[in-house]
Amino acid sequence: MTTSTPTAFHSDNTAGASPAIAAAMLDACQGLEGPYGADQYSQQVEAKLSELFETDTSVFLVPTGTAANCLSLASMTPPWGAVLCHAESHINNDECGAPEFFTHGAKLISVAGDNSKIDPRALAMQAQIKRGDVHSVQASSVSISQATESGSIYSLDEIAAINEVCQAQDLALHMDGARFANALVSLNCSAAEMTWKNGVKALSLGATKNGALGVDAIVLFDKDLAQELAYRRKRSGHLLSKMRLFSAQMNAYLKDDLWLHNARHANAMALRLQTGLQAIDGVEMLGSTESNILFCRLPDSYIQGLLELGFGFYHDRWGKGIIRLVTSFAHTHEQIDSFIAATQALASKQC
Repeated sequence: MTTSTPTAFHSDNTAGASPAIAAAMLDACQGLEGPYGADQYSQQVEAKLSELFETDTSVFLVPTGTAANCLSLASMTPPWGAVLCHAESHINNDECGAPEFFTHGAKLISVAGDNSKIDPRALAMQAQIKRGDVHSVQASSVSISQATESGSIYSLDEIAAINEVCQAQDLALHMDGARFANALVSLNCSAAEMTWKNGVKALSLGATKNGALGVDAIVLFDKDLAQELAYRRKRSGHLLSKMRLFSAQMNAYLKDDLWLHNARHANAMALRLQTGLQAIDGVEMLGSTESNILFCRLPDSYIQGLLELGFGFYHDRWGKGIIRLVTSFAHTHEQIDSFIAATQALASKQC
């Protein structure tokens, strides 16, 4: 049994860059421009994002999502504060203590909730614990992931419920939008509705997972945070001298809705994958596919067989036999169908 197109589903980071973005970066290499963001490309990004979000924003480009998340949280959380987040969030599991490092010691406190989403009632209870007690860290900010690490998506009503708690408890709301575009096209709403109109003060707007070579943006809707964040970006080594090479990527990402096209394709590939896999004996789908991430449970023989065929994916990190599959803007119908066919062949072999 062989497959013609084994491919990787570890993460959307396995994809390269959209040709238009790579070309834009090369074009920006020509000529001379001001350094450290004093260039035409950076000014264009600020204007585009303010138009996109229907409000005046402050924009800070950084090379990684970790930098975007941690600098944002540091600007709204004191060292004696606490960031309330879901136990399965990226900042809690996959950033090597960077949030605590960038905030100079602020504590991450996990809040319960189904499908990797914070339960507003649990949030309200956690926010009040030891409030005003000098012996304890003080709840200062909340971070939600959109889409979440399990691929689920906060509805607008769910974000509004989180914001209601934040307003009542004087908490600053941050959104980790590493897969912001995937969530946006799934909800079919405006970027404004999913962010500042529902109380988000700072957004980590991801582009790297969705077609850029390597750039994310911190979008501040609370411009009072801008001066501090500017100094924090420089002090942390994330103010890039040739910023135009990153701004050019973001410009191309947003131009002609490329970012939305890429996200729609990635989501569609995940749905195609789910539709094919759920019809196979021995495959148990875990949850619904709302974005470009899906989880399923497979027999060990299926997992080993797929790995031997050259397919790549994470497995057994979330429980015995559980695999995670992440699709990207670069996956093709043929690659998706090849994985489904290989799984079906393994299932048939077991009969």
